Amino acid sequence: MVRPAQQPALDDGDRQLLEQLNRLRSATIPVLCDVMGVTATAVRIRITRLQAAGMIQRETIKADRGRPHHEYKVTQSGLAAMGSNYSELALILWRELAKIPDAKVRQDVVASLKQNLVGQYGAGVSGSSPSQRLEQLKNTLVEKGFNVEIDLKQELPILRENNCPYIELASSDPSICQLEQTVFEEILGVSVKLTNCCLDGHHCCEFELTPLATGK
Repeated sequence: MVRPAQQPALDDGDRQLLEQLNRLRSATIPVLCDVMGVTATAVRIRITRLQAAGMIQRETIKADRGRPHHEYKVTQSGLAAMGSNYSELALILWRELAKIPDAKVRQDVVASLKQNLVGQYGAGVSGSSPSQRLEQLKNTLVEKGFNVEIDLKQELPILRENNCPYIELASSDPSICQLEQTVFEEILGVSVKLTNCCLDGHHCCEFELTPLATGK
């Protein structure tokens, strides 16, 4: 459900380019333009961004005649990014988890999942105050591909997710929202309230910190 640090979120065009490039093993920009039906400028923009992220590498091919030309190929990091959409698998696993007949076993599995998420998202969170930890948590989530920001304009600090990272999963079982809330609470060390949720028709999910978090 998360992406490797420092990698940009892939849109449909990025995935199409990576998939076509991987299918061809390597290709020039003109070839990619032909197979994708887009302009050279559009291809170059995507290649430049994905190359900077380490998902594509360029090779200089020296021909027997004429000038050398450049070909591009997908890196191991690019292959990993292409396979990083685990939403369907996560949905299946979550549904199977809910079917575990023994309530104690089910609770233990959810508790273990929660601690894993706390460890993953909270590894770089060590601030002495809630406000410092909130900033560190935001930075960690951004590095992992989340579209999040902090809103300090309201009465209480808000961690805002501009798009739900688990929308398919949450649509099937809203309890994932509560799990995410408790994960944030444990990392930040203060109570957190989910005040807005995409499932309720809002354009974002907002987690509001308690008054104890303000400037302390």
